[in-house]
Amino acid sequence: MKSLLAAGLLVLVASTGAALADPIEGTWRMPSGNNATIAPCGSQFCLTYVNGPNAGQTFGRMTATGNGRYEGTVTDYTRNGREFTGKGTLSGNTLSVSGCVLGGLICRSQELTRV
Repeated sequence: MKSLLAAGLLVLVASTGAALADPIEGTWRMPSGNNATIAPCGSQFCLTYVNGPNAGQTFGRMTATGNGRYEGTVTDYTRNGREFTGKGTLSGNTLSVSGCVLGGLICRSQELTRV
C-alpha cells in the first residue's frame, strides 16, 4: 500500500512540475535556421543558442509580464555583443523577439518558431 501511495505521489509531483512550466520554455528555430532554447534562469528566462557560430551563448534574459508578453534584454553578437532593451510576444508557436533603443522607439525584431 505504501509503495502504491508513493508511486501516486511521484506521478502527481511530476505532472505538477510540467503544468507549472511557462509557455515560452522550450526549443525554438530562429530565422537563421539555428535553434535556441528558452529555460528558467533564476527569476527570468534565458535565451541560449543551441547551435551555430554562437552555440552555448545566452542572447537574452526575459521576465514574464503577463498575457504572453516578456521584457528584459537581448544581446546582438553581430554588433560586438551589444545589449539592447528586449521584449518578446508569444502567439501560439511563434515568439517575436525585439531589441530596442531610444526607449522602444526603434526596434529590430525576429520571429522564432517552436520546434
